[in-house]
Amino acid sequence: MSHSDEGGAQGCIDRIDGADLRGGDIRHADMSGASFREVALNGVRMRGVALAGADIDGFIYGLRVNGVEVEPLIEAELNKRYPERALLQDRSISGLRTALDAFDSMWEATYERVASMPQGTVEVSVDDEWSFAQTLRHLVFCTDGWLRWGAQGRRVDVFWPAGMPHTGFAADAPGVGVDQEAAPSYEEVLEVRRGRVQEVRDFLDAITPEQASSPAEPPPWMDQSEPFVVAQCVGVVLTEEWHHHSYATRDLDLIDTRSGSST
Repeated sequence: MSHSDEGGAQGCIDRIDGADLRGGDIRHADMSGASFREVALNGVRMRGVALAGADIDGFIYGLRVNGVEVEPLIEAELNKRYPERALLQDRSISGLRTALDAFDSMWEATYERVASMPQGTVEVSVDDEWSFAQTLRHLVFCTDGWLRWGAQGRRVDVFWPAGMPHTGFAADAPGVGVDQEAAPSYEEVLEVRRGRVQEVRDFLDAITPEQASSPAEPPPWMDQSEPFVVAQCVGVVLTEEWHHHSYATRDLDLIDTRSGSST
């Protein structure tokens, strides 16, 4: 935890990192403009709060605002705005194939968009989020974990060394062969990324309904006691595809906007 008195109230805390605040009781605090990243808010209770202009992005389940459960409303609105997103609800083999084709088309269109943007765009980080290239590296990492390790049951030569693990697994990543110092070119990233998408497609073309419903061991960062089946593992891959495409295009839009405002 670090403190700073410059430009703010006396004793203002400007950063809390790694603190365990479970069960904490925060009262009469001004958190206007605060930023929360990789923070667990499960079971949080907020009373008498002012939440004007807030922007929340994450896994939201069971949230009630003024007595109204929010998730069904959000889900319905997102599926209305983005019809392809509703494809995630069908976990049959044919449904997974359809979703993969739709999401792959979305990504290919985005690759074309990025290719038309200024050189270096793929390495730009917006608001400390992953760059476009890092996002693709993360999707390779996810595919390796959920398809190769989970659905296929592989234990040898599973993870691409230049994959980008999520924050919670970063410290353990070297144990599965991931090199956090790796700096692949964008061309290499794109080639590996497209190769992984083809692996998912080949797997779905060959799998049977019986195999799809068979037990699977989730990747090492998951709770190993939680039961999974093969189709669920592939479904996680596709869920990651959807969400990270949303994040990537959001940031590309901001890059476009900021570039336009600076000219």
